[in-house]
Amino acid sequence: IIDVLSIDCLIFGFKDAQLYILLVKHGIGPTLGQWALPGSWIKYNESIDEAASRILSSQTSVENIYLEQFKTFGELKRFPDRRVITIAYYALVNIEQFELHPGPTEADVNWFAIQAVPQMAFDHDIIFRSCFDFLKHKIQHEPIGFNLLPPKFTLLQLLELYEAILGQKLDKSNFRKKFLKMN
Repeated sequence: IIDVLSIDCLIFGFKDAQLYILLVKHGIGPTLGQWALPGSWIKYNESIDEAASRILSSQTSVENIYLEQFKTFGELKRFPDRRVITIAYYALVNIEQFELHPGPTEADVNWFAIQAVPQMAFDHDIIFRSCFDFLKHKIQHEPIGFNLLPPKFTLLQLLELYEAILGQKLDKSNFRKKFLKMN
């Protein structure tokens, strides 16, 4: 018997040629004062997609975004005192479009540069690394990330986004050729 089903949200943002992740600081419970991915329990009367949107909005004020299911995590000891399965969702957003406000159970909500992510509660570091690796793989095979940029953007801004996700400098002329081949 599974005790609890939960949702964790990985919201990636982009600003000033840097990639960010949205985190909340727990204001109550056994992880008081610790940073974590926005997440909580699924209610019995809601779908998992509805739960993901509700949890993200209530904890961060980020709403009306497309969340995509990433992966399910179910290691035996990922939560103290009970068995918890979590469904991770992710989204790529333009940071400029959101004003953050912590929810009633959060002490804070903030964007962290990918290179400066603090230690997180539970197994959220593992979930984050797994999703970030997935994002790096995905961006090499299909054009993604346009919603991280303004409606009109330059090829240089797109190159900076790809460099931020991949964590490496790319050759501008090769990037342009490869990207234009993708249509």
